[in-house]
Amino acid sequence: MDIMDVIRTRRTIGKSEGDIARDVILELIEAATWAPNHKLTQPWRFSIVAGSAREALGEVWARNAAAGMAEPVRSAFIEGESRKLLRSPYVIVVSTCTDADPMRAEEDLTATAAAVQNMLLAAHARGLCAAWKTGKIVHDLAVKAFLGLDPADRIVAFVYLGAMSAEEAIVRERDTASCVRWIAGASVPA
Repeated sequence: MDIMDVIRTRRTIGKSEGDIARDVILELIEAATWAPNHKLTQPWRFSIVAGSAREALGEVWARNAAAGMAEPVRSAFIEGESRKLLRSPYVIVVSTCTDADPMRAEEDLTATAAAVQNMLLAAHARGLCAAWKTGKIVHDLAVKAFLGLDPADRIVAFVYLGAMSAEEAIVRERDTASCVRWIAGASVPA
C-alpha cells in the first residue's frame, strides 16, 4: 500500500480479536521508534499487556477510579471499567519519560505521540486493527505502578491491537480547507 493510502484508510478499531505473533508486535514497536526525536533521547517505553494481565490491569484501574463511590454505582462502575482492557487481545501502553527540563519534556512527549502514529500506520499496513485510547486511566498512579513506570512518566496511549475487527470502522470526512492558512511575502515587524 502507498503511504498516502495507508494514512487515508487507517481507522480506529476499538474492538478486535485474533492472535498476533510476538515478532510482528516487535516490528510495530520498531516502526514506532523511527519517529522524529530531537536529540535522539528515545524517551518512549512500550508495555505490552496481554492475556490475564489485561484483566489484572483493568481491575487495578477500576478499583482505584471507583474510590469514594457509593454502592451500587461503585460495583457497576468497577465491572464496566475493568472490562475495557479486554476489547482487544493486546494493549500496548506507550509512555514517555519526563525530563526535568520542560523543553525536553515537551519535545519527548510530542516525539512519543509521533511514535504512536507510526505504530498505528504500521499496524494498518500489516492488515491489523488498532485503536489509540486515552482518558483518566493515563494519569492513574496505580496503573503506572502496575506497569512499572515512574509516577512522573506520562502515558501517551493505550494502543488496542488485534488481528481482525470485532466492529465496523467509522469513516469521518476531513475538511482540510478549513484548517489551512497560507502565509507568504510577509514583512517582519520592526
